Amino acid sequence: MFAISHLDIPPLASAGGTVRLPGSKSISNRVLLLAALSVGHTDIADLLDSDDTQVMLKALAELGCRIEPQPDGALRVHGLGGALPVPQAKLFLGNAGTAMRPLTASLALLATRHGGTFELSGVPRMHERPIGDLVDALRQLGCPVACLANEGYPPLKLGDGRTHALRLDQPIRVRGDVSSQFLTALLLALPLVAQERDIVIDVVGELISRPYIEITLNLLERFGVAVRRDGWQRFTIHAGSRYQSPGRIAVEGDASSASYFIALGALAPATPGTDGITIEGVGLSSIQGDIRFVEAARLMGAKVSGEANRLHIQRGAWPLKAVDLDCNHIPDAAMTLAAMALYADGTTTLRNIASWRVKETDRIAAMAKECRKLGATVEEGEDFIRITPPARPQDWRAASIHTYDDHRVAMCFSLAAFNPAKLPVRIEDPKCVAKTFPDYFETLFQVCTTPREHIPVICVDGPTASGKGTLSAEVAEQLGYHLLDSGVLYRLVGLAAERAGLSTAEPDLKDPGHARRLGELAAGLQVRFEGLRTLFEGQDVTDDLRSETAGMAASRVSSVPAVREALLGLQHAFRQLPGLVADGRDMGTVIFPDAPLKVFLTASAEQRAARRHKQLISKGIAANIDSLLADLKARDLRDTSRTHAPLKPAEDALELDNSGMDIEQSVQQVLNWWQGKTAFSGN
Repeated sequence: MFAISHLDIPPLASAGGTVRLPGSKSISNRVLLLAALSVGHTDIADLLDSDDTQVMLKALAELGCRIEPQPDGALRVHGLGGALPVPQAKLFLGNAGTAMRPLTASLALLATRHGGTFELSGVPRMHERPIGDLVDALRQLGCPVACLANEGYPPLKLGDGRTHALRLDQPIRVRGDVSSQFLTALLLALPLVAQERDIVIDVVGELISRPYIEITLNLLERFGVAVRRDGWQRFTIHAGSRYQSPGRIAVEGDASSASYFIALGALAPATPGTDGITIEGVGLSSIQGDIRFVEAARLMGAKVSGEANRLHIQRGAWPLKAVDLDCNHIPDAAMTLAAMALYADGTTTLRNIASWRVKETDRIAAMAKECRKLGATVEEGEDFIRITPPARPQDWRAASIHTYDDHRVAMCFSLAAFNPAKLPVRIEDPKCVAKTFPDYFETLFQVCTTPREHIPVICVDGPTASGKGTLSAEVAEQLGYHLLDSGVLYRLVGLAAERAGLSTAEPDLKDPGHARRLGELAAGLQVRFEGLRTLFEGQDVTDDLRSETAGMAASRVSSVPAVREALLGLQHAFRQLPGLVADGRDMGTVIFPDAPLKVFLTASAEQRAARRHKQLISKGIAANIDSLLADLKARDLRDTSRTHAPLKPAEDALELDNSGMDIEQSVQQVLNWWQGKTAFSGN
């Protein structure tokens, strides 16, 4: 997950490959609650690991539910059987509507029947999301429910610590035109109190988001409760209903998350050697209503085929076809149609989406504002949005997309990186995707390609002990870029040579045959960087590579042409989406001469020796500062005077003398320079 302030996505060119989806949020939190309410334990496979599910898991644990990871990756939930082992609790539910609404209903009923009291709260946005219709329905039943701040909104107090009789003899009336989660919450909760009589729910007005109710009914049946449905206006829970664990249940891949990759396959040319995008984990037999996004994507021109648990998508009509659609049946996935509308041949209208207004943010307003930033013409109403894409490639604009702490806004606008003007897109607060798809951007980059020259590179060159490694790692972390420590590669050659019994002594390096063998060794390096750790042949060798012996060996082998040539291709391979920070001594002059930002980091030999001495002493390694200074000066002389790629600043490099700067100041300077180089320099 990119836990950074913003993520810059370069212009993307094609897409192809296979995507494995995370579990459905809607199914995951329903199944967790049902398992907790049931008799017996339930092993849940393929559960979504996200902010919303973590909120639900934490709440269930605080309510006395025992939860155990299993060796096969499933999560075992020991059901409470409708009991209330913890009668009082304060639960923080973040911005998870799929936790707030169902827990409100279930805990209100249990607190009323058993004499408990619970307080439910969330983030400020959750306290702006209406829940009054559910509260009204619970009060009809005789549940003491208090809104602790504003009437009709969380935070809530459920129960008053005393038992009360529930009024179950009359139908419970709930509005259907605000959120289907209110009806879902009642359907999940009422079997807990339906032992003696049938319980009837009447829906007032049109029921929106009906497919989500179908998910609820399907899962209720899996847990032993069959609900009779009379159209979409009356639901009857039969007397004697009781939740019983199915033993094991698997969570489908998230159909709403699939929409982004269906759209990707529809709008992106297939990467050569691929047949477009394949999605695994959800298919045409899905119980999720958002699978009907496939129909909408086909109307816009996508080629979509599939099986029970798999979808295949290719670009069909291009540009995409503008549509006018009633999206009541796919309210979450319909947001992705707004992103597809940016690539349509006219004006697209999405109707019957009033529920967007009461989601994680006001999604109609958010989508309208951010689409306009890209150059689109947008009209919005209470329950519709109308989008006309930029007329010409030159009418597109590079935009910094505000995400409103809304995962779907972030994921939708990542698709704008395929714009015909080949402009980058900035996604602010990309970590908000953790709500449903923590690895979304990593997954996107795995199946997208773009010419290497479109992938930005920041080069940080400089002499030994100037602080290149620390600076580069910090800059890479803050930008979400990959990191290449070329010095580590040369140190690895030295380490691999030592393990293979090959000398790195200067006299031996002058032997052509010996140099050739070292080059062959370098070409076969199996190296992987994980943050600041270096794995060589699967083994963590980070500490081994930091020794002075390894550093001296690296300096010597770096002058061997066969080694440098072998490592050239390996270094180029690190240039991957979304970008790269390359640390070394010739990154800007030899390896990435087209890099838009080249930094030459330096400090006096005395300052560098003092830093190295402090670093070694802090690790308990004996060191002599005079010897270190002499070694550094000798290494500087060797590096600057070597025949092949001598150490020197690139002609267009910006020099940064950090002798009097701490690491935070150095990092900020480089980030400021980089911001000035991007298309978002005015932001």
